[in-house]
Amino acid sequence: MTNAEVRNARGDDSFWNDGAGVVREEPDTKRVYDLEERTARFGEAIVDFAKTIPQNPVTNRIISQLVGAGTSVGANYVEADDAVSKKDFLKSIGTCRKEARETKHFLRMIVRAVPELKTQARTLWLEAKELHLIFCAIYRCTRRSWSVSCCARKQARISRAHSWST
Repeated sequence: MTNAEVRNARGDDSFWNDGAGVVREEPDTKRVYDLEERTARFGEAIVDFAKTIPQNPVTNRIISQLVGAGTSVGANYVEADDAVSKKDFLKSIGTCRKEARETKHFLRMIVRAVPELKTQARTLWLEAKELHLIFCAIYRCTRRSWSVSCCARKQARISRAHSWST
């Protein structure tokens, strides 16, 4: 995680801290480790949550943004899973990362507009945060391994070119 991401994570966490001093929250349900299924369940939970939000001029736009961002995390992950190249994979995983982060933002905005939804939104926000961190790690590791293999290919080409010229 970059320094900016660490600062943003701290700032995001402070919004949800209501003084209870929770060290770590344990999930009530067992985590799904199949990322495709997990992102699909997350999208479904976002849709279900959006249905509970009272509609008014302020929340209408936020609801559509929240549903768009929250459901596209899974759609982009499926697209990444079917990628035909590393470049295509990185693009889709990068989009997953951005959409998970946007979902956190819109959940925060919904809580500002409708404070009584804070506990429901917090559960979704924590899942969005975990998904964001997962996609950041996937992106970083894939990009790093790709950079190493690209450098190795370039080095091999240079070595072959050098050996042919001598």
